[in-house]
Amino acid sequence: MVALAISGLSVDYGPIEALTDVSFDVEAGAVTAVLGANGAGKTTLLRAMTGLVRPRAGTVVLDGTDLTRLRVEDVVRCGVAHVPEGRGVIEELTVEENLRLGSMWRARSERRAGFDEVFELFPVLAQRRRRHAATLSGGERQSLSIARALMARPEVLLLDEPSLGLAPVVARQLMARLASLAVDEGLTVVLVEQNARSALSIASTAVVLNLGRVVVADRAEIVAADTELRHHYLGF
Repeated sequence: MVALAISGLSVDYGPIEALTDVSFDVEAGAVTAVLGANGAGKTTLLRAMTGLVRPRAGTVVLDGTDLTRLRVEDVVRCGVAHVPEGRGVIEELTVEENLRLGSMWRARSERRAGFDEVFELFPVLAQRRRRHAATLSGGERQSLSIARALMARPEVLLLDEPSLGLAPVVARQLMARLASLAVDEGLTVVLVEQNARSALSIASTAVVLNLGRVVVADRAEIVAADTELRHHYLGF
């Protein structure tokens, strides 16, 4: 079952073609890994999917709605949450206050359930709920960024390099939680990740980009087994 259909997506930054005719489907209730070297167009793809940049051509369709012409806040209301690279928490606010920002689109009666859900997924945040985000470790900040996005109860979660800068053990824990969101909660996850090996270990589908074009879009296990493809585009 397709959650998102990306068709013919092209994005330019002035004379530079960042994405060219990108097309693939995102499987519902599963992890889709978007892989490639730096400059391949991965971040631009997520930004085009959420309205942060306007594509020159193409569509991103969710439940019959083309997201590419909507305002960012309307994309959120449609059920898409975006966690950009960089652990963008508000350091001056507490963990709980950061989470409340993510629940703005939810009815007040649903917010308590939202806190219960994210604290079950990320127990450390429950322990730190009254602490300012500035006091958190890198892994805790990344968990808070993801938890804040989940407070909106999205259908689709877009993640840009969530493991960047994390210790290997913390990165593995984070990947396990993302896998459980898809398998146990039925959340659709689009994962942009430089650590291709880690991303492929939890993904159902993989899309490999190179210079803004799709090299391959196939089952993750097929991409992982293609030694030549991995060596040429993924670095392992």
